Amino acid sequence: MRFTSFSALFLSLVTLATCQDTNLTDVRTAFEDANIPDNTTLTFQPSVLFEVSFPQTSGDAVPVSAGVQLARNVTASPPTFSVLNTTIVSPEQPLVIAMVDLDPPTPQNTSLAQIRHFLGGNYFASDTGELTNTTAAISEFLQPSPPNGSEPHRYVFLLFQQSRKFFNQTLVNSTTSIANFNISQFADELNLGQPIGGTFILVGPDADTNTTTTNTTTTD
Repeated sequence: MRFTSFSALFLSLVTLATCQDTNLTDVRTAFEDANIPDNTTLTFQPSVLFEVSFPQTSGDAVPVSAGVQLARNVTASPPTFSVLNTTIVSPEQPLVIAMVDLDPPTPQNTSLAQIRHFLGGNYFASDTGELTNTTAAISEFLQPSPPNGSEPHRYVFLLFQQSRKFFNQTLVNSTTSIANFNISQFADELNLGQPIGGTFILVGPDADTNTTTTNTTTTD
């Protein structure tokens, strides 16, 4: 079910955020408040803290906490990924990372949802929790670009355990439309199961987004 009172919830839950997610319960609550499990038809019971950061051309990388609103220019570079719970993620277990926009073209008209902004596999966790791979992504990173006049969009990052079927898949390739993607259907058909971690950001159009770290823990 789509959230129909975006502005009220958006304005009521504004807080400041300067760090990564540190609590699984808080992440799960942020996802539920943003209606992400309903809108993706995924069960979200994370077992690992999935960290996402956006490198900057000058200065430190900008970390993500669930529901943070970022200015579009902050999201120009492909993000980096890591996990905190390295004892839960086996170093031999390959992982899949997906990023989807749940609100295109606008939160009130999601006829293009979902937009696939990143899809890659064969990620492995180092001893420090950094997730790296040496395999080309199925869908390379696409910077958030909500249209002028739109309210902020939810851009959701999800972490899955990779199945043997993943790199034999034919559902998505470099020429497949990024629009009307269905991460739940994709995960189901490739036996990825439910996500083991996730986080999300809000990004509005350039003209409407003047802050870099305003946390909303909510939805578009």
